[in-house]
Amino acid sequence: MISQKTYPIVLSIAGSDSSGGAGIQADLKTFSALGVYGATAITAITAQNTQGVNSQYALNPQMVYEQIIAVIDDLQPSVVKIGMLSNAEIVRAVAEALSKYSATMILDPVMVSSSGHRLLSIAGQEVVKEKLLPMSTLITPNIPEMEALTGMPLSTHKNKERASRFLLNCGANAVLIKGGHEEGDVKTDILYSRLENGELQINRFAAETIPTKNFHGTGCTLSSAIAAFMARGYLLNDAVLEAKRYVSEAIRAGADVKIGYGFGPVNHGFNPCKMIINNSSKKLME
Repeated sequence: MISQKTYPIVLSIAGSDSSGGAGIQADLKTFSALGVYGATAITAITAQNTQGVNSQYALNPQMVYEQIIAVIDDLQPSVVKIGMLSNAEIVRAVAEALSKYSATMILDPVMVSSSGHRLLSIAGQEVVKEKLLPMSTLITPNIPEMEALTGMPLSTHKNKERASRFLLNCGANAVLIKGGHEEGDVKTDILYSRLENGELQINRFAAETIPTKNFHGTGCTLSSAIAAFMARGYLLNDAVLEAKRYVSEAIRAGADVKIGYGFGPVNHGFNPCKMIINNSSKKLME
């Protein structure tokens, strides 16, 4: 047996954002800023900027499948983050590729861009519930995404709990409802997770609302930050807490920086970590 060094590795399965603020690009920036190694499987290419999504092109589902298998077979990531999936065929390809692989899976159900462009078909939305929810360690919908997935309004805390129980009953291990679409000086994300005894555990993560137009890609950044912290060995609650802190500081650090003419990105690299290197004992093959 010898000691062999490795990085914490996260695979992001998501779409490309040509403006660099969201999607695969935001995921890779987040992974690098938090000291983990990022690999990717691109599902779609978008033509977008800070003002909105102009068009998108979904990749062949077989190519998506083969990207995932290539990364898994060689790099063996400990965490998988899933973002934009575009259509039902790609959702099925992703589910098939991951079906026999054991890893922590963070599902960010990207459905509609902030400018109103649909990024996941209605049929794909249903397949996400059927195929990917039962595989997910955590799903991170915003309020419109949660309402679309459950068909329930989220106007009260009781409604949010009811909708979360619905997704937990669909197979998800935990649900983080993001509060970014709500009004007020404080935005609160709520984590619902089922304990071993079947009871529901609820944790709230509040953060001060930062006045800025630069919040493009915050959902992608939060889910990839959670994935990064879990790859570093954090438990779910702690990973969410640290990811929330990272996103808040990234927003604050980029709040007064002008990128483009619309909603700009956060400052992913405001205080980057060095790449984390772990030691692991492995037996070399002859």
